[in-house]
Amino acid sequence: MPKVLIVTGDAAEVLEVMYPYQRLLEEGYEVDIAAPSKKKLQFVVHDFVEGFDTFTEKLGHTWPADLAFADVDPADYVAVVVPGGRAPEYIRNDEDCQRILRHFMGEQKPVAHICHGALALVTAGVLDGRRSAAYPALAPDVRQAGADFVDGVMVSARAWPDHPAWMREFMSVLRAKAPVA
Repeated sequence: MPKVLIVTGDAAEVLEVMYPYQRLLEEGYEVDIAAPSKKKLQFVVHDFVEGFDTFTEKLGHTWPADLAFADVDPADYVAVVVPGGRAPEYIRNDEDCQRILRHFMGEQKPVAHICHGALALVTAGVLDGRRSAAYPALAPDVRQAGADFVDGVMVSARAWPDHPAWMREFMSVLRAKAPVA
């Protein structure tokens, strides 16, 4: 069974982790969640409240990471998903996370990222010359990385309200590149 990797950490947006996790399982892929360390992760819920200039944050579900970034051999996986939330703010600085993302982009394997997940790809230096969606406040970051604010094997989205279109497109790319037997 082909395996897909989700790279994340504490304070990831729970919907942006669990929706692709469950959707990939439903499709027949094995899914591993990797984080800076193998531990129980605390996810968060971001919501939009009238009158606020940005989203609000509340505690969400917890979920165990299957392995640490340092223990990931990206060659074992056919695709990677990078959820948003606040996790990308710090996982982007992890050298093993950068190694993992560079592998997927360099090997032209399917990559899905959403919301603030773009930050991890920016720091890994893999967006130059590409088109990428992200949470709208990240437009300057994406442009500074040399990308237009989706191409080939990278499927991106703005935030969790985009889940149906984001996962539908990613599943199309994934089925073509790494079908479940």
